[in-house]
Amino acid sequence: MTTSNADAMVSWYRVVIGMDVVHRTDSASAGTKGAPAMKSVWVTNDEANHRLAFVEVPGFSADENKAAHRRIQHFAFAYRTLEELLGTYLRPQAQGIVPVLCTDAGAQTAFYYTDPDGNSVELHVDNFGNSWTSTECMRHSHDFAAKPIGHFVDPNKLVKAWQAGASASELSERAWRHEFIPDEPYDPSVLL
Repeated sequence: MTTSNADAMVSWYRVVIGMDVVHRTDSASAGTKGAPAMKSVWVTNDEANHRLAFVEVPGFSADENKAAHRRIQHFAFAYRTLEELLGTYLRPQAQGIVPVLCTDAGAQTAFYYTDPDGNSVELHVDNFGNSWTSTECMRHSHDFAAKPIGHFVDPNKLVKAWQAGASASELSERAWRHEFIPDEPYDPSVLL
């Protein structure tokens, strides 16, 4: 972590991903001679002891030119069903947290967010319900080869069609027929 404090980051991930705090400390390095007091928080969204750890290191500053540097591009979280992904979209949206880009790439539907430190966070679901079929799609689909990023979708339009009874497969098919095009086009460079 660089620019935000650990509490702000944890709050964001709790709202968007539904993470629960496993452990929090004001100094992960307590008792270590000469080490700075690094605030730390471990969080999870399932039974694991943690999925993410946030460490606030004193003295770090934001890198305004991070898009031009080697770094972790983004974190990704998979959901089991499209219903779970859409439900997760609705929870932070109610607090004004919205994705910066949404796409249906055939094999998956993905929503991309920017967290408080400017990291790209992907929430996605396998559109086929199993990794074998989606992997085969990515390997052999001419449609995927022609447009790997897929078709941009407006998540509100997806939610409306889902609430009207459309199945996950119908939503993906309709996305590829351009039925859920966002009113404002996305700029994929926001993910850099």
